[in-house]
Amino acid sequence: MINRILMVSSEAVPFAKSGGLADVAGTLPKNIVDNGYDMRVVMPMYKSIKTEYKKMMTKIFTFNVQLDWRNQTANLYECKWKTDQGNFLTYYFIQNDYYFERDGMYGYDDDGERFMFFSKAVLNMLPIIDFCPDIMHCNDWQTGSICAMLSEVYRKTDFYKDIKTVFTIHNLKFQGWCGKEFLNMMQLDDSYFVSHKLEFYGKVNMMKAGILYCDKLNTVSEMYAREIQTPTYGCDLEGLLREQNHKLYGILNGIDNDFYNPFTDEIIWKNYSIEKLDRKSNNKLSLQRELGFAENVNTPLISIVSRLTDQKGLDLIGDNIEELLGMDIQLVILGTGDRWIEEMFSYMETRAPHKVKAHIMFSEEYANKLYAASDMILIPSRFEPCGLTQLISFRYGTVPIARATGGLADTVINYKNKAAKATGFTFRNASSSELMDAVRAAYQLYTTDKSAWTNIVTNIMKLDYSWNSSAKKYIRLYETIQNKKWQIA
Repeated sequence: MINRILMVSSEAVPFAKSGGLADVAGTLPKNIVDNGYDMRVVMPMYKSIKTEYKKMMTKIFTFNVQLDWRNQTANLYECKWKTDQGNFLTYYFIQNDYYFERDGMYGYDDDGERFMFFSKAVLNMLPIIDFCPDIMHCNDWQTGSICAMLSEVYRKTDFYKDIKTVFTIHNLKFQGWCGKEFLNMMQLDDSYFVSHKLEFYGKVNMMKAGILYCDKLNTVSEMYAREIQTPTYGCDLEGLLREQNHKLYGILNGIDNDFYNPFTDEIIWKNYSIEKLDRKSNNKLSLQRELGFAENVNTPLISIVSRLTDQKGLDLIGDNIEELLGMDIQLVILGTGDRWIEEMFSYMETRAPHKVKAHIMFSEEYANKLYAASDMILIPSRFEPCGLTQLISFRYGTVPIARATGGLADTVINYKNKAAKATGFTFRNASSSELMDAVRAAYQLYTTDKSAWTNIVTNIMKLDYSWNSSAKKYIRLYETIQNKKWQIA
């Protein structure tokens, strides 16, 4: 019986977030705990964690971590968090000023060493806190070395011998390439620097370490689990993933239905629900007024809430600027990212300030306002392991226009294919012309058939992509460690 699980992550809400990984590591454990399991979370103690959260933490131990010839100190902090059902979830924080007292979480030349320190600290802390998990749930390249070290080194000691690992790929693009010397930090010899082990194009690859040495492997949507076994999405690891697909699953992420709830959301202008859908337009009028747009409930309002990067397919908009500006629509952008994409949207605002607003920033609160006010949300991702944007937009009755890839393909049913069950509009290829075909289709339906449009809005607001559903699938995945057969439907 699986009882004790340790979630190991480089980020977790509400303490630190750069993407969907933080939502998984911060929200999934609460649901697992509420299902009767002893699940705990460990992450680095970043400088950016708010003081109000640091005041909730208690220092419980100091210990050393050996990285080859380098000896570093780790301070271990603990924080208890009460779930909505009154249970307590324990968070641990690994503190070291040299590695984590920095302005950002990632993007440093020594990221490999920073997260090797974190990974070894996590393994070394377990006997200290007298917590021997049945499963260590590791996430992305930052924790991939744990799977290898546990398999090849630590399990030789009685305390660790029965611990199993689940490794979740949130984004295969980022792999943690490190020098050969990292084998010494992992207490492994040069025999592991071969292609069928940890060597990868002359480097040690931490994502590969997680994939190869974990007991169970999953990604954050069923479609992405299939896509990463192909050259288009496999980031050169597709061969290994096909080889390891006997232990590969896809489980779609969830969202916090309590936080993303238009009926109770205190951030938006006017609360509404599926029974009081007419109130949604009050949010649209309020946003139009705030931005100086024409106040008209019949003008389609499209939003983009995203990191402004190539991955998100926003470059596809560049070829269609003139047509978009010529349409009777209003467009609001919220996000930061690649400079040229930021400048593209700023240029569009300069061209048509009465109908385009580019907020080159990110605010979760303002994002909620956009979800509530918009009729449609544009998600043209080149690849999307899961995608939370469409799941949140469903909650707010905002219809996605999305490329059919990864989690978007799993969740957005194209109106053209199944009108009665439609949950949005999709296009197949990363093509600017196909994107505009989908935009035109959504525009056409919105402006000519309000009944059909309302049917789509009703469909999506009935959907349940809460973490409770995803948590049950993760529990079933954990139980497969005991060799129970399971295929995700």
